[in-house]
Amino acid sequence: MAGWSPGVLLDDVGVSQAQRAGVRLAGIRLAVIVSSPLERTISTAEAILDEQTGRADIALDSRVGECRYGDWTGRKLSILSRRPLWKTIQQRPSQVTFPGEEGESLLHMQARGVGAIADWNGRLGDKARYAVVSHGDVIKSILADALGMPFDSFQRISVDPGSISVVDYGPQRATVLMMNSTDADLSVFGARSAPTSQTVGGGAGPTSPPSTRTSRGGRQ
Repeated sequence: MAGWSPGVLLDDVGVSQAQRAGVRLAGIRLAVIVSSPLERTISTAEAILDEQTGRADIALDSRVGECRYGDWTGRKLSILSRRPLWKTIQQRPSQVTFPGEEGESLLHMQARGVGAIADWNGRLGDKARYAVVSHGDVIKSILADALGMPFDSFQRISVDPGSISVVDYGPQRATVLMMNSTDADLSVFGARSAPTSQTVGGGAGPTSPPSTRTSRGGRQ
């Protein structure tokens, strides 16, 4: 449980996943890249920025930072998974506060993450496209809110490292357009006619073939 431990960096696989995410997002002109202030997420945000051709910048926001695991920080999952609290985390996460003075409740984690999204939506306006680089539990909790799911069901959502989820926050509701994608073409979201929450029914789907744009390379 790395949590907020300093010095936790991406390994070679993580670097590759971050670079892949940057290439996939290259065709979308991002207004800003909002990142958790931890080293591993900053590195991912920089990989995304490397592939942007517009004027996007990285904005650090602790509200999308990792959950604060308190006394569990730095402990092995193989040991923690034997604790009674682990079962509660999986089945009734709304009742969980991690032990220790620095421990955070999972509900508080969701509240600050969702609050950050609402704040950035307000700042940027309803036409902006922006990326948020965060952590598995935080992303899952934001997606659960966008889906209107009870928080105790948020563990049913899977979020892989380097994956991309897409949510459109329209004037009436949030619409989840993609979840946990590691290889799907994202060029449709960069088009002026990108899918939105205003689409009636299931939508018409993409109207053009997948983009063949290649990477322009990144900074070393």
